[in-house]
This record gives sequence, C-alpha cells and structure tokens, in this order.
Amino acid sequence: MNDRIIFSGDCLAVTGGMQEASVDLSVFSPPYDGIRDYKKGWVFDFPALGSQLYRITKDGGVCAVVIGDGTRDFAKSLTTFKLAVDWCENAGWRLFETCVYHRSGNPGAWWNRRFRVDHEYILLFFKGAKPKTFNKKPLMVPSKHAGKVYSGTDRLTNGGFKRIRPKAVNPMKCRGTVWQYRTSNTERNRLKLKHPATYPDKLAEDLILCFSNPGEMVLDPMCGSGTTCVMAVRNCRRTIGVEINEDYCAIADERIRNETTQQGVLFEDSA
Repeated sequence: MNDRIIFSGDCLAVTGGMQEASVDLSVFSPPYDGIRDYKKGWVFDFPALGSQLYRITKDGGVCAVVIGDGTRDFAKSLTTFKLAVDWCENAGWRLFETCVYHRSGNPGAWWNRRFRVDHEYILLFFKGAKPKTFNKKPLMVPSKHAGKVYSGTDRLTNGGFKRIRPKAVNPMKCRGTVWQYRTSNTERNRLKLKHPATYPDKLAEDLILCFSNPGEMVLDPMCGSGTTCVMAVRNCRRTIGVEINEDYCAIADERIRNETTQQGVLFEDSA
C-alpha cells in the first residue's frame, strides 16, 4: 500500500500489470482521430484497451468514455460508433447508455461549411448482468414546473391513453441523456489548462458519484491533467491515473497536491 496515484507510462503496459477485477469504475477521454498530438510516435490501440479494461474491471463495474469524432473531407470519422461496436462485440462490454456532453461557453469560430461542434459522447459500458452501482440522486436537475399541479393524459406504448390523476410536480427530476456543462475554460484553473484537451471537473464528479461508492477504485488510463483522479480523491474514492506524457503527469501530480486533501483516503498500488 502507498499513496502513489499517477503512473507514468503507456496505458496498456500499466493496466497489463494490474490485478484482474480490481477496478470499480473507469472514467477517461481518449485521444481520437489525431486531432491533437499528445506524444510523438505513440500509437493508440482502442480494441486492446477495451479488452484490458474489461479484464481488470469488477463484475458490475462501469467504464465511461468521453469521446467525439473528427471530420475529414466533410465526413465524420465514426470513431465513437466503431469503438462502441467493437467493445461490445469483441471485448465483452455491454452498453448501458450513450449520453451527450453538451459544451456550453464561448461559441468559438465562425463555421461556414458545417455545424459548429459543441458536443461529445459519453459512452457508458458495464460488465456483467447490470451496473452494481447506479445512484442518480446526485445527478437530479431542477424541474421547470416545480410546484405546479400536473394532470391530463399520457400516451401508452400500445397507442392508447392513460388519464393521470392530478399531482404536484416535484422540485427535482431525473436527468436525461443530454448533460450540459460549462467548458473547462470557465473554471479558471490555469494549471489544468496547461493540458490542451480537458473536460469539466463536474462531468467527472457526476460519473464518479453515479457509478461508484466511497472507498472504491476509480481508474483513468489516460489521465491528462488529472481531473478524474482529483475528483475521485475529493469524493473519498481510491484512484489510479496513467499518463504517457511526463509533462502531463507532473500537472496531474501538482493538481492532486493542490486541490485535494488526502486525509482518510487509501490509495492502492495495483500496478
């Protein structure tokens, strides 16, 4: 046992040394379609990583992949969809849900040949019969019509109608499949923004709170600036991050030192 969190190295090499069924939740955003060059000459193997993560994930564990698709010659790469199909058909994963991460913030450049891209996908995979943890309470959102009385009819799947008894609308409601967050730029974390591609702290935290419990192991096999690991520590989870770029490892280490208190949290060296 020690307090090591960030491991420098290739994700396949490091996870290859981890124990089978040792991870409860993985949360990460992989590089895709060569949009950014994180380490010169590094070749990323999506299928191999899917199999490796499946091996080290506990039964009922979840893997959340935040990913998008590049565009070339006006056509989308379909990287997201290819990954989802490969991981389910070949690695053994099952797809729990596909959510959309809607980035709100600066609208960016003027696009005159296609739509501005303001979203990525959140692919939620699970191992086994069902996710062992699903706590949607932290993800509840305010009801637009809270306090009003709802009545009328609902359409049934058979085409008929069902009359609804009048009832008050709850203050909070279950979140849907479109998750909206301000971009990382609005967090004003200069250290975090030294990495060229980040996602919001709240996005990582919501996934951690929904699909894991305190004391469980959260992995980020491509941890970049360390957002997943920071939010795991803040929420009393054990965590491991893997990053091939040593400069980004240093950023993640510094963020963990500056932005978390590790008191009372155990970190397990599973590699």
